[in-house]
Amino acid sequence: MNNTSAYTRIIENLQFLKSNESLKVIDKTLDYVNANNMSFVDGFLYFTEAQVEQKKANLIKHSVNMAGFPKHKTLAEFEFDYQSSINQQQIYDLNSLRFIEKQENVIFYGNSGVGKTHLATAIGITAAQNRQSTYFIKCSDLMDTLRKAQLEGRLPERLKKFSGYKLLIIDELGYLPISKEDSKLFFQLVDRRYERNSTIITTNINFSQWDEIFGDAMIAGAIVDRLLHHSTVVTIKGKSYRLQSLYNMDEDSKS
Repeated sequence: MNNTSAYTRIIENLQFLKSNESLKVIDKTLDYVNANNMSFVDGFLYFTEAQVEQKKANLIKHSVNMAGFPKHKTLAEFEFDYQSSINQQQIYDLNSLRFIEKQENVIFYGNSGVGKTHLATAIGITAAQNRQSTYFIKCSDLMDTLRKAQLEGRLPERLKKFSGYKLLIIDELGYLPISKEDSKLFFQLVDRRYERNSTIITTNINFSQWDEIFGDAMIAGAIVDRLLHHSTVVTIKGKSYRLQSLYNMDEDSKS
């Protein structure tokens, strides 16, 4: 006769089956079943539902991790009182992801340090948590990736990958100049995503000056035309969070 307890054998069986979700919820299930004097069927239903919830949580975590966010930022952490030019209700509407369902774009425009990347990241994390394929990349890194892919003969493959995300976040457009040849690569990506998937862009350059970024007025015009059609432009006029933090640190050091 096997003297091993039933509980130990259950754990061993789940380990053998590599049922990680089950292992994480088995104790919680047994405690709940005992506390509520549940039947086998009701207890097993609770057990399977707990596994489903655990698996969903793991998938959400994986989606966020794969999106490439440099930092985890949420809207709850954003200081709307500090940036009074922002329409808070508009941001929460964007965070509802309605713009993704409508294949629309979002452009965050403002000086450095005003919270553009924070807002873009927060909305992106919400999208990833809702299982919308999402990817975050700085504009300079995007251009390096596309340029390398072109040199290696893998540009169509790379464009297809970037075009396929339901939400692509391109951060810091305009912080570094883009060559005329690279502008053509950027246009190809924007054109592929146009009216198919949503793009969020953060920039500190006014649209009227984008021809200076891309080095070609015609290409810049085509890019702006596709990005602004079906888009929401959020203009942030305010002080830099980073400069304010440095100022506060300096004041603290004097006191």
